[in-house]
Amino acid sequence: MPLMPEVIFDTMVISNFAKVGQLELLRKMYPANACCSGFVVAEVLRGFRQGHHGLEALIRLLSNGWPRQEDLSTPAERQLYASISVSLGDGESSCLALAARRGYVFACDDRQARSEAVRLGVPLTGTVGILIKSVRIGAIDLKNANTVLKRMIAAGFYAPVVRITQEMVAA
Repeated sequence: MPLMPEVIFDTMVISNFAKVGQLELLRKMYPANACCSGFVVAEVLRGFRQGHHGLEALIRLLSNGWPRQEDLSTPAERQLYASISVSLGDGESSCLALAARRGYVFACDDRQARSEAVRLGVPLTGTVGILIKSVRIGAIDLKNANTVLKRMIAAGFYAPVVRITQEMVAA
């Protein structure tokens, strides 16, 4: 059993870090316990082909095996994916199905996907939660975490907060 739970990244969360050059922060926090689905890999590649060149470093990391790619492999995973993909995208649906069936933490910022995760009893985090955790464990200080968040917002991240506070870190 790993010391930290496995985390499965949805496209948006990992892309937020990629777009602002902070993939190394994610790797520092989740060196051997991070994964994503094949659908997420396909979405990242499609985004890069559509001109999102901030994803280039992520594509390099993915081709070198970080985060690990995992795919729906059991009938239960495929069945859950099929039922939730009616209302969610392929990336969110596949990651959520894997998280639900394998006991992973689901890293997602999409409100509808997060609601579905709560309904399924799947533990959640998101971009802001990861930044808060990174401050808590000393991977980055609060000032730098806020700089990263500000850059993510400028790059198009619709964040639920504009600033991470000391109270959030202490909670």
